[in-house]
Amino acid sequence: QVQFVEPGGGLVQPGGSLRLSCVVSGSISNVAAMGWYRQAPGKQREVVATIAGGRVRHYTDSVKGRFTISIDNAKNTVNLQMNSLKPEDTGVYFCNGIGSYRSDWGQGTQVTVSS
Repeated sequence: QVQFVEPGGGLVQPGGSLRLSCVVSGSISNVAAMGWYRQAPGKQREVVATIAGGRVRHYTDSVKGRFTISIDNAKNTVNLQMNSLKPEDTGVYFCNGIGSYRSDWGQGTQVTVSS
């Protein structure tokens, strides 16, 4: 079973940037659709960005124009570049497959946007 591990995260000031990299065990090319999710305090987990077939990307409205999801096949990672961060972006971020590619949830990584 493919596993997703999310190291990194951290504290960043509003307007700042952060890059998350999720390490995928096994061959990333076998996972046709993947995404980044986040769970804000007191809220349900939501999907924020997805990538399918290595090219088709979708973003939730609140992050459009600020976040970019990408895949690095050489490093077996799925990445999330986050720019112009806002306090409402604070939460625990997870990566996982989409639909039938979903695996067990990892620990996630905490992102805190605060001055």
